[in-house]
Amino acid sequence: MIEREWVDNDERFEAVVAEAMAADAYAVDTEFHRERTYYPHLALLQLAWPGGLVLVDPAAVDLAPLARLLQGPGLAVLHAADQDLEVLDRACGAVPTRLFDTQLAAGFLGMSSPSLVNLVERLLGTRLPKGDRLTDWTRRPLTDEQQAYAASDVVHLIELRDLIAEQLAARGRLAWAEQECEALLRRSRAPQDPTTAWWRIKESRQLRGKARGIAQELAAWRERRAADLDIPPRFVLPDMALASIAQRPPRNAADLAGVRGLEGRHVKGETGEAILGAVRRGSELPQSQVRLPPSDDLDRTLRPAVTLVSAWVAQLSGDLDIDATLLATRSDLHAFLRGDEGARLATGWRHELVGTPVEHLVKGYAALAFDGRGGLLLEKRSYSPVDSSKAFEPEIEPS
Repeated sequence: MIEREWVDNDERFEAVVAEAMAADAYAVDTEFHRERTYYPHLALLQLAWPGGLVLVDPAAVDLAPLARLLQGPGLAVLHAADQDLEVLDRACGAVPTRLFDTQLAAGFLGMSSPSLVNLVERLLGTRLPKGDRLTDWTRRPLTDEQQAYAASDVVHLIELRDLIAEQLAARGRLAWAEQECEALLRRSRAPQDPTTAWWRIKESRQLRGKARGIAQELAAWRERRAADLDIPPRFVLPDMALASIAQRPPRNAADLAGVRGLEGRHVKGETGEAILGAVRRGSELPQSQVRLPPSDDLDRTLRPAVTLVSAWVAQLSGDLDIDATLLATRSDLHAFLRGDEGARLATGWRHELVGTPVEHLVKGYAALAFDGRGGLLLEKRSYSPVDSSKAFEPEIEPS
């Protein structure tokens, strides 16, 4: 393992950024906490490049120079990058210009969301040190064991990337993985829209009439309040109380005090007034301004096709040795059949592998049949329907 270095001053971090920028590729990982905050709080930054590995203390270092590295020409290698990208964006206002996500790319080799530990052991034959997932990364000093575990998250990433890319190129799939990594970079990491925050409530789809408007206004107030205080929304107002208020709107502080799930601090003073104000606004909200949760309005005649195609996609995943969720999820199939703009199956490699066959199947140009060995076979339709009331002999035996 490359010797690791602890970085806790701005001058050294500036030099680290310069060293990493000289490399063609660099590895990144973050340790963060968000259990008791609205926003993720970076507790440790790990960087590695050929010949260097550092652990950066964000509590002691200005991370603004990191943006130069991320926006530079080098390839950023991360594992399961989605949350790290959000953390990096918040820490320095930038995400990588180029990304290779080893977990995502491994899906094109048939591995379903492998952990870094499993991926390193499977491809490199190396066992990473075990760590405590409940580690408090904000405590200082970190122990040698904690630092070794943090360093292990980046030390093999560039080697993994090279090996995965080589195998993908041999299968003609490297461009697919690169396209998915680019799509991950483009994914919105904007904060929750306050007007749609009520969709997250478990009971949201059961609400009707004015209860929807009240839920929307109350959840929007809760979301903004949580962001201002940097605490989880449930700390501002529990979901149970929010749903209860929407279904049985309180008219005054006395009614509010009887709401299940509310504590005294929710009823008194400015908080109680703010809740009652949101209830009043929600009660008066025109139905045209209520943001309803997305509904699955797929034509009922197409729903059997989704069930049928889902089974075929699962088999295709095994045949092609690609993670099934990369090929098409059930939501992808619904979006494609509805004709949604931006449906993943409508363009690129997915359209060729899945979208076009699904179109042919739904239009009646193709059919699915058992292949005689327990699998499904997509074939050209014969246009010779079987009369179930009569016995028949197959023209040919399955090959």
